[in-house]
Amino acid sequence: MKKILLFTFTLFAIASYGQKKIVWFDFGLKAQAGATGLLNSDISDSKDVNYELNLTNGFGLGAKVGMNFSYGGLALEGMYFNGTQTWETATRGDGLLAPEMKFTNIDIYALYKTNKNLGYFEIGPKMSLLSKMTSDGVDVKSQYNSPNFAGVIGFGANVIGSDGAFTGMLGLRFEYGFTDIVGDSGRSVQAPITTIPDVSTTASTNPFFAGIVFELNWGIGYFGVAQCGQRSKFIMF
Repeated sequence: MKKILLFTFTLFAIASYGQKKIVWFDFGLKAQAGATGLLNSDISDSKDVNYELNLTNGFGLGAKVGMNFSYGGLALEGMYFNGTQTWETATRGDGLLAPEMKFTNIDIYALYKTNKNLGYFEIGPKMSLLSKMTSDGVDVKSQYNSPNFAGVIGFGANVIGSDGAFTGMLGLRFEYGFTDIVGDSGRSVQAPITTIPDVSTTASTNPFFAGIVFELNWGIGYFGVAQCGQRSKFIMF
């Protein structure tokens, strides 16, 4: 793995030298929070469920490493994320509620980022490894698929610093799962909603997230443009 990373960094260094650009690397800490949950068209179309009342919150902490060149770059991120999902019946006073679901993911992102005029735009895939899934405290992880894959898009701005040595970024991020999170064993018991018998859930169940992301970045170093007759050098910030 170390050899692969070294080879990749070297390729970018050579490219930057030939085009007289600088390739620089950074490390960051991240936090995100916002609306999260599980989308299922059968549940949203059901008259027995108040889907619009059941947006729930999620929170994640993680880190990233970035390789930047010109106005673009690549970022590899890891996030420890906790989310919840509940549903409520449309009829008030009947006491019929679906179990509260809580899930924990290890999320791995591979994103392309552009940085210009103190703003950024990001896009790429995410792979989620399901670490925990409970329904009213009961372990139901075996009813769900892992890994799951999602698309990610986001944008924001630098709010602290601008020179690359230390920056803080604040932005919005939107994620949507392309794969059905419910497995065969879960489908057989009408997961993810199991206590409202009139609701069929044969449709795909897709995780989503929409929220705020805050990121602190520290520059590691960069390959400086070589002077005539000299080699490029890796310089620590």
